[in-house]
Amino acid sequence: MTDSVSRLFILDTNVMMHDPMALFNFDEHDIYIPMTVLEELDAGKKGMSEVARNVRETNRLLDQIIDGADFEQIKLGLPLENIHPIKRKQEELRLGKLFFETEHLTSELPVEIPSYKADNQILKTGLALKAKFPDRNVTLVTKDINMRIKASAVGLHSEDYYNDRVLEDADLLYTGYEFLEDNFFETHGKDMKAWQDGARSFYELTIQPDNHWYPNECLISRNDSGFSAIVRSLNDNKAVLETLHDYSEPKHAVWGISARNAEQNMAMNLLMDPDIDFVSLLGPAGTGKTLLALACGLDQTLDQSLYNEIIMTRATIPIGEDIGFLPGTEEEKMTPWMGALMDNLEVLTQGDGNSAEWEKQSTNELLNKRIKIKSLNFMRGRTFMKKYIIIDEAQNITPKQMKTLVTRAGAGTKIVCIGNIGQIDTPYLTETTSGLTYVVDRFKDWEHGAHITLKQGERSRLAEYASNNL
Repeated sequence: MTDSVSRLFILDTNVMMHDPMALFNFDEHDIYIPMTVLEELDAGKKGMSEVARNVRETNRLLDQIIDGADFEQIKLGLPLENIHPIKRKQEELRLGKLFFETEHLTSELPVEIPSYKADNQILKTGLALKAKFPDRNVTLVTKDINMRIKASAVGLHSEDYYNDRVLEDADLLYTGYEFLEDNFFETHGKDMKAWQDGARSFYELTIQPDNHWYPNECLISRNDSGFSAIVRSLNDNKAVLETLHDYSEPKHAVWGISARNAEQNMAMNLLMDPDIDFVSLLGPAGTGKTLLALACGLDQTLDQSLYNEIIMTRATIPIGEDIGFLPGTEEEKMTPWMGALMDNLEVLTQGDGNSAEWEKQSTNELLNKRIKIKSLNFMRGRTFMKKYIIIDEAQNITPKQMKTLVTRAGAGTKIVCIGNIGQIDTPYLTETTSGLTYVVDRFKDWEHGAHITLKQGERSRLAEYASNNL
């Protein structure tokens, strides 16, 4: 291995289990893979889990890189530029080299740390490389917090794997709406054009070059005018706005559900718009995400016949101890995970209290035929035509799983992603790496995608107080 000013990154197993493309995300710096990591990758390649698939993909990439190289070439480092499994934004950017542990490296750990454990073997390799190349910045990259703590304790620099972060901070995530300044109409009124198209009202106005509106972003006035609109198009220095439909009025209720606040009204406008193919709803418990999505889905499926059926799915991540394997068909196995669906269906079908028992049974039978519960495990390779798909608890889905789900959509299908990035139950995701955060950020510029962050709880005064104070 040649000395250079570039950094030397030692990759822990969990980094490649999380992202097989991590090998190509260190720019011109060199990468070192200890033999212990290769052993752990070999042990983790079996099975149908996402981790096992990532391990197999990593092994295939390593095989491509090492293909045709002899032992001397491997010792000198293999250039990562030889293969291009991903499209790089800058093709001229030079990548570093990949090194394997081809010689025995010795170093000493404190006697309290058992050297036979795999993690500690990686630490020993890192310390040996640090001693062998004192002029290089040797860094262990691992997603294991305890591993980083131990590395600091023995004097080895370590870092988390940051490349999968969508944002630096979850507070920077796009909310889907923006408040207009108080003098908005005074500022834009001179060159504003207005027209009607049936019951729809439109406005065209000139915007500044530094304007940061997005397609389908909602705009709300802070003053008493009550003006609220959605950005329909952005072309050059012109923006076309359409006033929002008022779903807070009981006469405009959707399956008996009216918007209780401005955020819910914005969400219902997006959910009821057939020109928007993808909607993400983010917010804490009790803000009405599932209820709104289901009510709008039932209206468009049963009343308007825009979709053939509603499909609901979610990641099966338990909060406490796992209850083990469940008997029955796919739908029966998923039923315990769909408590939110059942609770909201009960709200939507309770009627005015005067319905006869046979009417309730008929409604439930109809809903059972038109609402299907599917498992994420069986989504790969499928195509859904004219479906209204609700992905619940989307904060527990990885960006790769999210891509697999969204690309299942066929012609005429609408996908609604629901979740709360403050309630992530899987140990491998954070607020900035969740698949829900990923799609919110990636779809904000698309003219057929939309997002709303709901903040105001409407479940009950107890739930709202608990959400704010516990």
